[in-house]
Amino acid sequence: MFEFIRTHTRVLMLILVPLIIGSFVFVGVQGYTRMADAKGAKVARVAGHDITQAEWDLAHRESVEQLRRQAPQMDPRLLDTPEAKHQVLERLVVDRVIQVEAGKSHFATTDERLLRAYQTDRRFARVRNPDGSLNKILLEATLAQSGMSVAGFEAKFRDELALRQVTAGVTATSFSPLAPATATLDAMFQQREIQVERFDGKAYAGKVHPSDAEVEAYYKDPAHAAQFKSKEQVQIEYVVLDLDAVKKGLTVSEADLHTYYEANKKRYSTPEERRASHILVKAGKTDEERVAAKAKAEALLAGLKKDPASFPAVAKKNSQDAVTAEHGGDTDVFMARGDTDPAYEAALFSLGKPGEVSGVVGTKEGFYILRLEAVRGGDTKAFEAVRNDIHEELLRQRAQQRFTEATKEFSDLVYDQSDSLKPVADKFKLEILTARGVTRQADPQSAGPLSSPKFVEALFSDDVLNNKRNTEAVSLKNNQLAAGRVVQHSPSVLRPLPEVASLVKETLVARQAAALARKEGEARLAALRAAPATALSSPVQVVSRAQAQGLPREVIDAVLKAPMTNGPAFVGVDLGEQGYVVAKLNKVLGERDPVAADVRQGQGQYARAWGDAEEKAYIDALKSRFNAKILVSASTEKNERAADAAASK
Repeated sequence: MFEFIRTHTRVLMLILVPLIIGSFVFVGVQGYTRMADAKGAKVARVAGHDITQAEWDLAHRESVEQLRRQAPQMDPRLLDTPEAKHQVLERLVVDRVIQVEAGKSHFATTDERLLRAYQTDRRFARVRNPDGSLNKILLEATLAQSGMSVAGFEAKFRDELALRQVTAGVTATSFSPLAPATATLDAMFQQREIQVERFDGKAYAGKVHPSDAEVEAYYKDPAHAAQFKSKEQVQIEYVVLDLDAVKKGLTVSEADLHTYYEANKKRYSTPEERRASHILVKAGKTDEERVAAKAKAEALLAGLKKDPASFPAVAKKNSQDAVTAEHGGDTDVFMARGDTDPAYEAALFSLGKPGEVSGVVGTKEGFYILRLEAVRGGDTKAFEAVRNDIHEELLRQRAQQRFTEATKEFSDLVYDQSDSLKPVADKFKLEILTARGVTRQADPQSAGPLSSPKFVEALFSDDVLNNKRNTEAVSLKNNQLAAGRVVQHSPSVLRPLPEVASLVKETLVARQAAALARKEGEARLAALRAAPATALSSPVQVVSRAQAQGLPREVIDAVLKAPMTNGPAFVGVDLGEQGYVVAKLNKVLGERDPVAADVRQGQGQYARAWGDAEEKAYIDALKSRFNAKILVSASTEKNERAADAAASK
C-alpha cells in the first residue's frame, strides 16, 4: 500500500486535494480568533464584538477564490459587486452568531464523533480502506500537497462538526403533517388540460419594413447604445513560469541517480511470494487440549521426516483444514510478507527450497506443518533499466523545489521592474508571448493564462490599463505563474451607423414583428373570451410545473395561476420578441403529475424545505438574541464606489 501511494502520489493528489481540501473552506468561521485584533472600520457587531472591514475583506477574498475553484469560467466582476460583497458580510454575521451559540452551549467534537465522520462522510471516500477505516497515510499525503498537517486539518474539521450541532437540533427534527404537505404538493404538481395558439414573432417579419429614419432614430437613442458598441479589447504580451521552464536549467549527476536507486530499491523490486502445502492440527481452548494437539503434530512430523514424499497423503488423512486437505494440503495461494499469521509467515519464509518441510508451527488456530511448493518474485530491476525513470523523477523533484523558490523571485521582479517583462524573461530564460483581441471574458478554450479569469481580470485593472504596468504574478493551475502587460488598449466605443445598420434593422424588424404578433394575439384572446364555446384546432396537452411539454416557463406559470370556475378560461402571455401565446384552460385534472406520484418522497422533500425555513427562523432568533447588527448597507457600498470612481477621474 505504501509503495503504491509513493508511486502514484501525483495522480492521487490531483484527485483528492480538490475533494477534501476544497470541502473545508469555512469563510469567516476558523479565522475569528486570529483576526480578533484586526484594525479597521466596524462593519457589523455580534454579541458585543465587532466585525471589522479587514475581516470582511478577507472573507470576501476567500469567498471569491472558493467560487472560482468551483466555477472557473464565472465572470469575476459578478463577484465584486456591492450586492455580492454584502451577501458575504451577511454570511459572516451568521457564522459569528453560530460560533457564539456553539460556545455558549459548550458544543464539542469527541474523538468518536470525529472517527464516525471520517467513516461516513462521502468527502473521505477516496481516503478510506476497503474495510471502511481511514487510511491516514493517504490522508496525510493529500493534505501535505496543500501545506496542511493532519492535526491542523482535524482541528478545523472538529470546529465544523461542533458548529453543525447548533442547527442540527432544528433541521434533524423537522417534520411535516400530511395535510399541509399534500396541499402544498397539489399546488406544485397539479395538472391542467390546455390548448395553445402561438403567434410567432418571426412569422410577421415579412410584414414590417423599417424606414431609414426609424433605423437612425433607434441607433441614436442613448438607451440602445450598448447594443452597438464594440468590445473592449487589449493586445498583450505575457510570460509563463512553469516546471518545464525551470527544468531547463537543472542537471542531475550520475552519483545522485545511483544514490536514489540504492535508497529506493524496493520501488523497483517485485515482492517475493511463496506457495505452501500445510497440515493443520486444530487446538482447543484449554492448555491440555493444546498440549495434545502439539503432540499429535510432532508425531506426524516425525513420520514425514522418514518419508517426506508422503506429505500429500498424510495431509489428506490428518489435516483438519477441510479446504486444503482434499488437495493434499496445497493452499494454491501465493502469499507475500504481511499476508498471514506472523508465526506461519516466519516458518514459510525460512524454508530454503521447494519440497523442504518446516517444524511444528504454533498459531492461535492450532499447529501447522508446512511444505514449500513454489517461490516467485523477489527480483530487482537493474539500475540501467530504470535509469531514465529515476532521472525524470529527480528532475521533477528538483524542478518542484526550484519552482517554489522561484515564485518569490518571479513575483518580486515583475513588481519591482513593472515597466517591462524583459528582466523576468531574461532571468528565467522565458519566451515573451503575445496575444491580440483579448476581452474581459476569459477564454475557456485556451490552454494558457487566458483561460484564467483571475489573470484576465488583472490585465484589465486600472493600474495595468492606464499606467502600462505589469500585472502582478498570477498563480494558475498545474504549477504555473504568469504575468502580463498591455501593449495596446482598444476601449469599447459606439460603432458608426453604416457599420451596424444591418444589425439595427434586424433589431427593429424583430421588435416590430413582435408588436404585430402581440396585437393579433390580444385580438384573438378578446374574441375567445367573448365566445368561450369556440373550438380550437390545436391539440390538447396536459401540463404541470414538472411537465412543461416544451412550453416556455412564462406560459406554464400563467396557465397554472389562472383561476378556473365554470367553463374554460383563457390567458394571454407576451413573450417579447418571441411573440404571443393564447392558452385555453379546459379543466383541472384530479390526479397529480406522475412525476410526483410518490407521496412519501414528496412529503420528504416538503419536510426538508420546511426544515430549511425553520433553520433560517432559528438563526434569525439567534441574531436577535445576540444583538447582531450590520452597520453598513449595500447602498452605502455603492455610493462609496461611485465616489472613489469620480475622485480617480
